[in-house]
Amino acid sequence: MIFRTKYSLIKVIGRDLFHYDIIPLIALSAIIISAIFVVFTTHETRLLTAKQDKLYEEKDSLDIEWRNLILEENALFSHSRVDRVLADKLQMVHIDPSQENIIISKR
Repeated sequence: MIFRTKYSLIKVIGRDLFHYDIIPLIALSAIIISAIFVVFTTHETRLLTAKQDKLYEEKDSLDIEWRNLILEENALFSHSRVDRVLADKLQMVHIDPSQENIIISKR
């Protein structure tokens, strides 16, 4: 009498791994977990690198704007600009040194 019993391949493999070869199962699990962490870390690194590049671009644009503001500030406070504003808005002019009067007060 021949018995033809059907065995599930997954059950047989699982039973063999757990009964006979537990170390390869642990190693396989460790490799899969490690691979998942490598993929996750690589993804995070790429995101952070892209963010760093954007911040460097923003820093460069702010640096250029700061330099332009320094140039504008120097232009606004130059002597010729001050003289022009004094002459136009306040109607002040330079006088000759011969027309200067020095007043000394004694107290």
